[in-house]
Amino acid sequence: MKTNEWLTLGSHLILKKWCDASDRNFQKQFNALETTQRQILHSILQTSTFAKDKKVQNYEQFVKAFPATRYGAWREDIQRYREQKLSLSSSKLVRFQPTSGSSEQIKFIPYTKLFLDELDHAIAPWMASLYRKCPQLSSGTHYWSVSWLPESQREVLKDKNLNDDCALLGVGKRILSKFTQAVPSNVAFAANADDALFATICYLVANRNLAMISVWSPTFALQLLERLESMQQDVVEVLQSGKWGSRQASLKEVTAPHSSESAQALIASSNGEQIDFKKLWPKLSLVSSWDTAGSKAWAEKLKEKLPSVQFEGKGLWATEGVVTIPYNDQYPLAYQSHFYEFEYLEGEKQGQIIPSWQLKQGDVVSPLITSGNGLLRYCLDDCLRVTGFIEQIPCFEFQGRRFGVDLVGEKLAPETAQQLLSQLNETESKAISLLAIDTQQQVKPFYCVLFEGDIHHSINNEYIDSILRQNFHYELARNLGQLDQPQIRQANNGWNAYKKLVMFDGIIEGNIKPEPLKKVTLNSLEQL
Repeated sequence: MKTNEWLTLGSHLILKKWCDASDRNFQKQFNALETTQRQILHSILQTSTFAKDKKVQNYEQFVKAFPATRYGAWREDIQRYREQKLSLSSSKLVRFQPTSGSSEQIKFIPYTKLFLDELDHAIAPWMASLYRKCPQLSSGTHYWSVSWLPESQREVLKDKNLNDDCALLGVGKRILSKFTQAVPSNVAFAANADDALFATICYLVANRNLAMISVWSPTFALQLLERLESMQQDVVEVLQSGKWGSRQASLKEVTAPHSSESAQALIASSNGEQIDFKKLWPKLSLVSSWDTAGSKAWAEKLKEKLPSVQFEGKGLWATEGVVTIPYNDQYPLAYQSHFYEFEYLEGEKQGQIIPSWQLKQGDVVSPLITSGNGLLRYCLDDCLRVTGFIEQIPCFEFQGRRFGVDLVGEKLAPETAQQLLSQLNETESKAISLLAIDTQQQVKPFYCVLFEGDIHHSINNEYIDSILRQNFHYELARNLGQLDQPQIRQANNGWNAYKKLVMFDGIIEGNIKPEPLKKVTLNSLEQL
């Protein structure tokens, strides 16, 4: 056995012991949800600058002292925090993690030591569950997604601010994880997305010990596999020479993998066009990605591409915190991490906010998190349904983003867009997404359907408009002349076109997921 394989096995053994210990504690408190959550809140209040100023000690005082918040309410305080003029928490600040969102092109989330410890309390039981579900993971390397960094955000995200899943781990686990990772995180510093993707592909092929692929979006995994099939010869040349060739300038921060054995394995597993991935990666045992809401169809396609590999969906993670984890084929609340509340989205209690221990099966809610980074009662604006319980711990299913798009008051929801796309696709067309075009007052705003490939002759602008007019507020906006007629855009590769649109508006590639309804700028649309 090679030295690297011994290091991988040893690292997995130690990681597994740590995770198992955390998991035992996770299971031990399944019947103590309220007690555990109140203890977590008390600890956070002891470190929160604002809570200490108001002398808040418990949950009852907490809900009276602080309203529900979103990033806009924290923006100025976070800017002062970054300028070292204010501290939101007495816990040691580790870094500010940038992220992008629908309402903010870039947000800076403070990551303190206490906050990272909270994430660790979710990661460890999740990993313990993974090792149980797929024991083969302990004998191979893993690929955890690393996203390309746009030039505009390169300075912001460099060094500690890499958009790297492994950066969520504590220091000890992060050191050990380096011996279990298939792709180095510095591929993120390639000069462009194509070269970052190519470098990732080369490292994955070079790794004959690959056991797991973990990404957020299933479309990203599909893109990796499809690009590998289309660039086989280029990959072989890199592996045989150990050099990037024409990509050297772009990938100067990344050492090229060198493995003639892996190059031959790629050749042997391919018929020249299609690759037998089971033959290429004989140890590949599990793939993990989003698999609900707008990602469901893409996840099914990914499963078809890798039929012999186990699949696991993702829990609800955001840069601002974690809500659920995959655990024994359910998605329970990460109840030992942050303090959680939930807003009712339906029924007679709509708008009311309750703590986690008051949830009931079937409730449709949106989470608020209070965490060790100083952000209090922070709304994530995701829609969840309570599917059941593990003893007292609620389990959830992700339903989608809470809010849709509202250009001029038409209030279109993702569900409405999904219905439109489904109706259009009944004609053997392939509608990818309904785009809400923010024209920034250049012209009237409008909606646009992005299609892949040929469009059925029965579909035109008027037909799409007639379907959308079934929504009261949309029809009113059209009648009042606030919205222009919808348009159509066609692309040979719908996902690439969608990604190009979204990235032009400043969203990081690895954070992009297919959505039935997406707001983009007119300048973005003009890139097609």
